[in-house]
Amino acid sequence: MSGIPEDTISRGLPGETVQPAPRTRREARERYRGSERRQARGLPSTSTGARSLRQAAKPGASLGAGYLGLGAAVLTGIQTVAGIVFFLIRWTDFTDPWLPAAAWALYIVAAVGVGLSLLTYGERLTGLAFALICVVLACVVTLDFVGIWPEHDIAHTASASVAAGFALLPVATLRPAREVAAAIAVLGLAFIGMAVASTPITSDTLPGIVSTLALVTVPPSIAIFVVQRFRQLVQRELDRVLVQSNVQAPQFAVGMLASDELARLDLAAEKLLDAVANGSDPLPLSDASASVAASLATELRLHLIEGRRETWLYHAITESDNLGRSVSVADPQSLAGHLSPAQRDGLLQALWQMVGVAEGRGAQAGSPVVSVTLGPVGSDGHPVTDETMDVPIVFESRGVPRRRLGPTAWSALQRIGPYTDSVRDGVLHVVAHCVVDRHPSM
Repeated sequence: MSGIPEDTISRGLPGETVQPAPRTRREARERYRGSERRQARGLPSTSTGARSLRQAAKPGASLGAGYLGLGAAVLTGIQTVAGIVFFLIRWTDFTDPWLPAAAWALYIVAAVGVGLSLLTYGERLTGLAFALICVVLACVVTLDFVGIWPEHDIAHTASASVAAGFALLPVATLRPAREVAAAIAVLGLAFIGMAVASTPITSDTLPGIVSTLALVTVPPSIAIFVVQRFRQLVQRELDRVLVQSNVQAPQFAVGMLASDELARLDLAAEKLLDAVANGSDPLPLSDASASVAASLATELRLHLIEGRRETWLYHAITESDNLGRSVSVADPQSLAGHLSPAQRDGLLQALWQMVGVAEGRGAQAGSPVVSVTLGPVGSDGHPVTDETMDVPIVFESRGVPRRRLGPTAWSALQRIGPYTDSVRDGVLHVVAHCVVDRHPSM
């Protein structure tokens, strides 16, 4: 098929730039998102890869944040009704009530339009749509401010402009926090400027002004905080679930990140086979197509043999967004593969507890706070036979005081095996002795 020797074929396909392997799932996910549009071009419409890309492109709120958005929308609706009632009650107190009424009309029309858009196109808000919403809210605030200017009392007359702050509550679940925070800051500055320019600042008016400013800025700020914490919580739990899958993994295996590279090979193979099937690349294959086929075969063979000396613990740590940046592992003899599922579960639970305490104390991001060393194999009073051996596991935790570790952490260490703990130079040392089978069945 081709005169090119197979062992001279590079790891990448002809004309491709070989990128270093991603170190975490987050990096792999970002790389995939950046290239998914390029990969979809020319893909057979009935292929598995094309169906996967179409499924991933479907609209919808991520990580369940849409439920928070629904609750925020309900709160916004309640405040809108209360604001309209407040405005109608004080209708006769306004010098010109029609401008605030126009502000409310614009606000309601915009709210209905955004709601219909989300119901039609899914719970996604593009940057252009968010900018348009901000422009509409700016018009609402301007109309309301102009209408209440003659009253010289922003605390008791502002209505539609206050609702503009609550309108940012559901937006906080659909846009990045920094964008919503910028909108809140601009709105707060507008209220401060309006209060200083239109309302006399006295001991009688100042509490009302401060309360109005808080009513405008505090609820959306709390919404940003809640959404961010919720996303962090869900991402952390998803990370724990994925890491926990390594408990039942074989002693040596290829990690989950290998699927990203295999997906690329799958796409290339599908396009090549589809070209042969529909006759666009007839047999016998040209030299270029034969070279591509040989490259794919070489890469697939390399994937079958590479990483076979990497244990489940290596993949559990390196493929975790949280553990990968906080835990370092030293296992030169690949002893982690001998641990039983119960011992693996205890080891991971102990690491999660230590990392959680370190993050709660504001540990520096990116610097390992827990180091785990397995081995060397010894006896230390534990029975060592032809079938079992004693594997010492040493934890060194920096920035994690012993008193901050709860019963869950110590119970997890107990599942590994008998342990001793000490504190030296501010570093918590825990040595657990794990008796394992020399020839594990996993």
